[in-house]
Amino acid sequence: MITAEHLRKTFPARGKEKTPVIAVDDVGFTARDGEITGLLGPNGAGKTTTLRMLYTLMTPETGRVLVDGVDVAGDPERVRRSLGVLPDARGVYKRLTARENIDYFGRLHGMTAETIAERTARLSTALQMDDFLDRRTEGFSQGQRTKTAIARALVHDPKNVILDEPTNGLDVMTTRGLRSFLRELRAEGRCVIFSSHIMQEVAALCDRIVVIAAGKVAAQGSPEELRAATGETNLEDAFVKLIGSEEGLHA
Repeated sequence: MITAEHLRKTFPARGKEKTPVIAVDDVGFTARDGEITGLLGPNGAGKTTTLRMLYTLMTPETGRVLVDGVDVAGDPERVRRSLGVLPDARGVYKRLTARENIDYFGRLHGMTAETIAERTARLSTALQMDDFLDRRTEGFSQGQRTKTAIARALVHDPKNVILDEPTNGLDVMTTRGLRSFLRELRAEGRCVIFSSHIMQEVAALCDRIVVIAAGKVAAQGSPEELRAATGETNLEDAFVKLIGSEEGLHA
């Protein structure tokens, strides 16, 4: 379980701006085990900054993050061991094969070669990677790079999974396969958080939705609760009403 409490993050003024940019302002929510929690909002709403604070890449100016009850600020190393993270950057080592990329991350986590091989086989099957697992990643498609990045993030079998726009740039069939994989993670009892600005992804996958706009939580709840709160029967219409604008919305 991951809990965010009163998170705030600002960045220094740039260019003609005279005041600091408030990227995240008093964001709080709880993502439970056995559920998929979606951070939904327009581009620039603060989703990625929020996720970076959850997985220890950024330190909040106020508030705190708890992962399975452990304060991120107090014991970041322990927290990292329980997290599997797909960041917004999908970089993979181009001179290594997909298998070698996964193996490298497993060794960083102190795993044995036998355990890495077992986990790699399971992830390759689940993510449909068998046909490119032993190819060098240079020249991979966006979908192949994303699958490789997800597999190496999950090789150590983390209980908590954080994905930043995991289907961005993927084709229809790869997206469908990834959705199925995320449902499998939920069925295994893991805590899954992913960000998106694509309504279809959130509607298809999420048990709970946290709507973020201009760095603040505009609303949170199940899809049914958000529709009921806005008086809308369509989740897209509910989202537009909650953020007060159609800017950045991708149906």
